[in-house]
Amino acid sequence: MQFSTRRRAAVVGKPIAHSLSPAIHSAGYAAAGLTGWSYTKIEAGADELPGLVAGLGPEWAGLSVTMPGKEAALALADEVSPVAAAVGAANTLVRRPDGTWYADNTDVTGMVEVLEGAGCVAGAVVTVLGAGGTARAAIAAAARIGAAEVTVVARRPEAVDELRPVAAAVGVPLAGAEWDGAPAHARADLVISTVPKGVADPLADNFDWRPESVFFDVVYDPWPTPLAAAALAAGCRVVSGLDLLLAQAVGQFEHFTGVAAPRAAMRAALRR
Repeated sequence: MQFSTRRRAAVVGKPIAHSLSPAIHSAGYAAAGLTGWSYTKIEAGADELPGLVAGLGPEWAGLSVTMPGKEAALALADEVSPVAAAVGAANTLVRRPDGTWYADNTDVTGMVEVLEGAGCVAGAVVTVLGAGGTARAAIAAAARIGAAEVTVVARRPEAVDELRPVAAAVGVPLAGAEWDGAPAHARADLVISTVPKGVADPLADNFDWRPESVFFDVVYDPWPTPLAAAALAAGCRVVSGLDLLLAQAVGQFEHFTGVAAPRAAMRAALRR
């Protein structure tokens, strides 16, 4: 079936040149027969997002929002999903037929999909490295898979306190730990690294992994990261940010188009 209506979507962030989202979504449009659809990149910071959104024409179906605009995206939406409200951030803005904007967070649902696929089960003890925006999604995802507790290892102790409302909203016990003490939390059932490229590299020589653990690193370039390589060498199940990138994009694709995402085509485009 062919759908020829002209529609537009884009990923917005700063910096944005590195984004693989256009390749994933464009492949999905082609496979789904959405011939009038296009997906591009727009470089814009959080302070620029409200003006950008206000100037979009009716042909715009939605925006994928990456750092640093996820909190700003939540603030400008007319309606917010429960998960985005709980996390305090949105990575997806959907244009409704009446012109209003709906905000969701497909990072959370994407993480749940990735973690369940890696064999994570209810009752897991979880360590989250980092306390930024992605850590918020990680806490919510941990709650959804039934984690028993989450320890956030942060470079800034006060950042853990900023995450306590998120943990309370999703109903998971939260503890904090100092960055220098990260190796003591390496033996959790699930370790999620949410820090930017390079930040966790010095930990690779200090972690005492359990082969039964799952390690999820949101970084995917370069791959494997030193920490992921150490986890693989210890026999752990390891998943990368590419898995999350695909899973969260599937949710956005379906929000924007109303069509089931052609996962195989989108996955193939990501691998290329």
